[in-house]
Amino acid sequence: MQLTEDLETVSDAIDEVNKLKGSVAARAWDEASEFDTAKDKQTFRQYEDACDRVKNFYKEQHEKQTVDFNLKIRASFKKTVRARMGIWEAMEKLNTLVDDSDPDTSVSQIEHLLQTAEAIRRDGKPEWMQVAGLVHDLGKLLYLFGSEGQWDVVGDTFVVGCKFSDKIIYPETFTANPDSQDPVYSTEYGVYQPHCGLDNVMLSWGHDEYLYHVLKNQSSLPEAALHMIRYHSFYPWHREGAYMHLTNASDERALEAVRAFNPYDLYSKSDEPVEPERLKPYYQGLIAKFFPEVIEW
Repeated sequence: MQLTEDLETVSDAIDEVNKLKGSVAARAWDEASEFDTAKDKQTFRQYEDACDRVKNFYKEQHEKQTVDFNLKIRASFKKTVRARMGIWEAMEKLNTLVDDSDPDTSVSQIEHLLQTAEAIRRDGKPEWMQVAGLVHDLGKLLYLFGSEGQWDVVGDTFVVGCKFSDKIIYPETFTANPDSQDPVYSTEYGVYQPHCGLDNVMLSWGHDEYLYHVLKNQSSLPEAALHMIRYHSFYPWHREGAYMHLTNASDERALEAVRAFNPYDLYSKSDEPVEPERLKPYYQGLIAKFFPEVIEW
């Protein structure tokens, strides 16, 4: 009798585990986020009320992100390996940076990465999406690799080589950018063709674009994860609807991906603090599934 009861207990436990697995599996990556339903979203990205640190950052970024700079920095990227290290080591190395462009948080970078990943995990999203959350800001390592400042590392991204969109925050600060007076770069299409696609335009250089190029050939992340990484700071596009005259049908998949990712990146910043050492074993297991032990940065 006791054996029968024990077997029934085990069977019930297995059924419960299978239910949980089914629940997690049912949460597709593109389902609406749930963790943020009770958050006051009006309190995020309030740039008009931002401190001088944030406003001064964007003034400098908007003045200096030119076509000429972007061409030069991309040429430099292609011929330089800045470091060789694993993902978790990179997260720890980044931990000394405070993002001057962010009005919503002053927590350490590793905490923000883990808050993002944990929010995705709590919503039962796939492991690859949790990993995208874990690594999405690692491109900020550029600041430690000899960038010219934070202006070419962090902040919202935008298209260079055509007219600066008025959907970019603090659009008036582009008047000091020489491209805003250029007879070609200041036009609606600039150097581009209508609906040429985002793969054929140049976004302002920063941590999104850098990390995308680092990981696209050094990970097994799916295309949607790479879209989340590459465009998560491209707010004029994925939130404000700018640049639709340059996008094409293939960009619709990218837009869907980054919009699915954005709530976790943005609204997790007000979550409870995390304990990196407690979470480290779980995320090291995920890292091993998608990345080699050493990444060339």
